[in-house]
Amino acid sequence: MVTAGKQNLALLLLFCTVAAAAIVPRASAVITCGEVYSTLYPCVGYIMNGGKVPGACCSGLASLVTSLKTTPDRRAACACAKAAAGSANPVQLGRAMGLPGKCGVHIPFKISPNVDCSKIK
Repeated sequence: MVTAGKQNLALLLLFCTVAAAAIVPRASAVITCGEVYSTLYPCVGYIMNGGKVPGACCSGLASLVTSLKTTPDRRAACACAKAAAGSANPVQLGRAMGLPGKCGVHIPFKISPNVDCSKIK
């Protein structure tokens, strides 16, 4: 059984590792998880610990949504969010799911470990 502290550390390490990978220039037309996580990195503190949603988190979320111009990009971003959601505890998942509403940004998919990204248009 994974303790809450280890799960939080694992989630934080996942975000940091993938964010570091985003430094590599984009080689393909489809957005990468590194790019998604890097853009949303300002949200990690809020997702992990709660409190006030940072402005940089909301602007990153808005920027991400603006960059999702194609169906493959939207599906790829959905898959990244789904993967991250799968490693979050219920409280963290609730915070992540609430971000679009708190930021006033509509995202084209649900942040959930159970979302079917193949149905995103």
